[in-house]
Amino acid sequence: MKLPFLASFIILAVFFNISMRRVSRKIEKKEADFWEKEREANSVRRKSLENLEYVHIPYHLLPFDTAGDNEALQKAEDELKALQFEKIVNFTGISNTDLKLEYGTANITSLTQYDQNYTTLVRALQNWGELLYNAGRFEDAANVLEFAVKTRTDISGTYRLLVDMYKTKLGLNEEEIQKKIDGLIPIAKNLNSLSKNQILNMLGVETPTQKKKAPLVTF
Repeated sequence: MKLPFLASFIILAVFFNISMRRVSRKIEKKEADFWEKEREANSVRRKSLENLEYVHIPYHLLPFDTAGDNEALQKAEDELKALQFEKIVNFTGISNTDLKLEYGTANITSLTQYDQNYTTLVRALQNWGELLYNAGRFEDAANVLEFAVKTRTDISGTYRLLVDMYKTKLGLNEEEIQKKIDGLIPIAKNLNSLSKNQILNMLGVETPTQKKKAPLVTF
């Protein structure tokens, strides 16, 4: 009885060892590929940044200077006004290595700052939109958050609030609601973010993750 068990144990150990070696080789190759790509990126010369897709805040279209005595709203406005003269670019999902390959190593500090400015922007827009929503200023909140979506924000709360307002706060009929939601879908489909599928699900779009789920069995 011991021999069959021992033989099974040895076979399992051999297969486990082979599997671990394969995983190790894949990791080593991935690391080697990364460092080769990084070496190549570090040799790329500076390129022009004139054609970047800069984000420009439409100060004349958003509800600035309407905070009144609301200190939280005033602070939210001020955070966005502080970005007025900053360069803002959405590089969500793009690695520093890829940025260096595309625009040159010498530009990486500027590009990183532009991306940080974008992160500050969409977080500030989300905060401002929430504050306006909580104050019952739904049309203003929708304008702020719709601008955030136009910049291709991947903050799921932005889409969640918009869907809620379209359905329950703006007095839209069913056709208008669907038209508004349909307007968000193309942007969501092109997001380069881990939250993409979650956002698409909020918008009623079936994603591969949902399709793979096994159906519930009831008795």
